[in-house]
Amino acid sequence: MKHDLRVVKTQESLRHALLELLKTKPLEAISVAELCRLAQINRGTFYTHYKDVHEVFKRYLEVIVEDFRSAYEEPYIKTRFRIENMTEDMIQIFHHVKKYQDFYQIVFSAQIPMMYYYLLFDSVRSFMEDSLAKTYMDSEDEGLIEYLLSYQTNAILGLLIQWHRRGYETAAEELNKQLIKILTLSSPFRRLG
Repeated sequence: MKHDLRVVKTQESLRHALLELLKTKPLEAISVAELCRLAQINRGTFYTHYKDVHEVFKRYLEVIVEDFRSAYEEPYIKTRFRIENMTEDMIQIFHHVKKYQDFYQIVFSAQIPMMYYYLLFDSVRSFMEDSLAKTYMDSEDEGLIEYLLSYQTNAILGLLIQWHRRGYETAAEELNKQLIKILTLSSPFRRLG
């Protein structure tokens, strides 16, 4: 699939402008005119690609979530969903967050409405559901699965929020080591005693 470089540049300009505006105001308060002015594109070009500002955000979130999904699933696919076989170099989530750090700084900011967090939460939870289905297909306790999904989604996002609170200072490679330790400590396969 070949991408028109002008379209890619327009989308990148709009995303960058949207992130800048989201640092100071909620999505609902951002106008198309304001977004176009900051992105340095005309309104006609905007409407060629998007119907409104919400669609810019929605499509950007889709790009981020798809990248997050790939980063999340990579180690599980390589280990055939066996946590005990996972190694630090397989983990890609923290590299993903670094790549989209501007977005995550907004989503995890205490000054930003929780709706952004919940959009991210629901998106991450939905792809985790696909992964969990492979592991717990035979479980008849649907309530347990629902709570397990929320628990695991919040565990991952909680790690990312903590990293955000520390200013993303810790290297992704160090966080990979920490995550392996956490998974080892919380794994039902760990040896006691």
